[in-house]
Amino acid sequence: MHAFKQFRTRFFLLMLSAFGLSALSMGAETRPNIIFIMADDLGYGDLGSYGQTVIQTPHLDHMAAEGIRFTDFYAGSPVCAPSRSVLMTGQHTGHTTVRGNFGKFGVLGLAGNKGRVPLFAEDVTIAEVLKSAGYATGITGKWGLGEPATTGVPNDQGFDEWFGYLNQRRAHSYFPEYIWKNRDRFDLPGNANGDQKTYTHDLFTEFALDFVERHQAGPFFLYLPYTVPHSKYEIPDTAPYSDKPWTDDEKVHAAMITRLDRDIGQLFALLKSLEIDEKTIVFFCSDNGAAERWEGRFDSSGPLRGRKRDVYEGGIRSPMIVRWPGQIASGSTNDTPWYLADVLPTLAGVAQTSVPESIDGVNVMPVIRGEVTELGDRFLYWEFFENGFQQAVRWGGWKAVRPQPGEPLEIYHLSRDLGETTNIAPSSPAIVRTIEDYLATARTTSKNWPIESLD
Repeated sequence: MHAFKQFRTRFFLLMLSAFGLSALSMGAETRPNIIFIMADDLGYGDLGSYGQTVIQTPHLDHMAAEGIRFTDFYAGSPVCAPSRSVLMTGQHTGHTTVRGNFGKFGVLGLAGNKGRVPLFAEDVTIAEVLKSAGYATGITGKWGLGEPATTGVPNDQGFDEWFGYLNQRRAHSYFPEYIWKNRDRFDLPGNANGDQKTYTHDLFTEFALDFVERHQAGPFFLYLPYTVPHSKYEIPDTAPYSDKPWTDDEKVHAAMITRLDRDIGQLFALLKSLEIDEKTIVFFCSDNGAAERWEGRFDSSGPLRGRKRDVYEGGIRSPMIVRWPGQIASGSTNDTPWYLADVLPTLAGVAQTSVPESIDGVNVMPVIRGEVTELGDRFLYWEFFENGFQQAVRWGGWKAVRPQPGEPLEIYHLSRDLGETTNIAPSSPAIVRTIEDYLATARTTSKNWPIESLD
């Protein structure tokens, strides 16, 4: 561990103690276990509880029936790496370290592409916050925020245990020849020479179940960023959709989601068998919108405009289900807007600990618990660098999109126009001025993602 990070961790513990909030001095029973599950490229409409009628997701639908379902939750970005950076740091894409899949500088990635930017040593992650509060921390699945021997490796960012893909491009294959276990390469001989005997999604489920069982005394934090249903469309079998009159990709997409649902069901069954169900809060979401809309088959974006790589709703709005028996009202639905930047302070609130400075998120637990109905007058912000530079803002019921620098804002009123079909900016000058004023100070410059017209 870097000396700076060691110093920062000691300082963080001292800060907790100064506020009288040091979780290390609390009884473990006051701090619940936390499981955060994130699917990869799952669309807003891919779950039964969000309107899906073709793909079977009984366990996630039951999770929604036992917990709270948010209709206006957002990913951190319309693509993988920056969304995960927003989650880890609590900073939106105008401030977080990793603002795109590729930066101007960065390192050569395991998949052979330049520009992979890792988290910096000075970044404070959710795992570091919870580890400082006495949590055992584990991650399995797709990381995407640091290549080997960089400052972004999960074990240098607060995770005690790590098992999965470091590089998001390599995570496109479900039958790789190796993944990573902590700092070491973990070979998968069953996949050597093109064989397909070890499906990594199943390994991640096995790790998750084992981690929970080994740390059942708690408190623990398990981050489970699954790789399904991202393409390649590979799976051991397409049951229960093998006989459907669909394309092969459609069968695999549906089977991936149902397999994900099955394995989340295993996780809930284990929590109950270990009698820690009521001591564990579980979150479920996606890292961005649907990669394919699957129009007429699954309608994965639901009623939303766009898909992955759009800052319209279909690219950034995500399912979010939260379940905590005895603590959250069952079967509830909430339309409060929030996003991945809010997860760090929210989990810190769950752990009764403090948060680092300079984050953009807020603690949403009062809304999750039903103690308040709104989070005040605040802005949610996104920027995206592929195919130019796009910006988006959510402010109350309003949504603003700037497709390119210098272009006028598009304004949509989402409660009346969920599909973002009618730009009402010309008739809403006061809204435009308010959002333009916010955008003037919404972001900081980044050497890895420079915008000449802005920076």
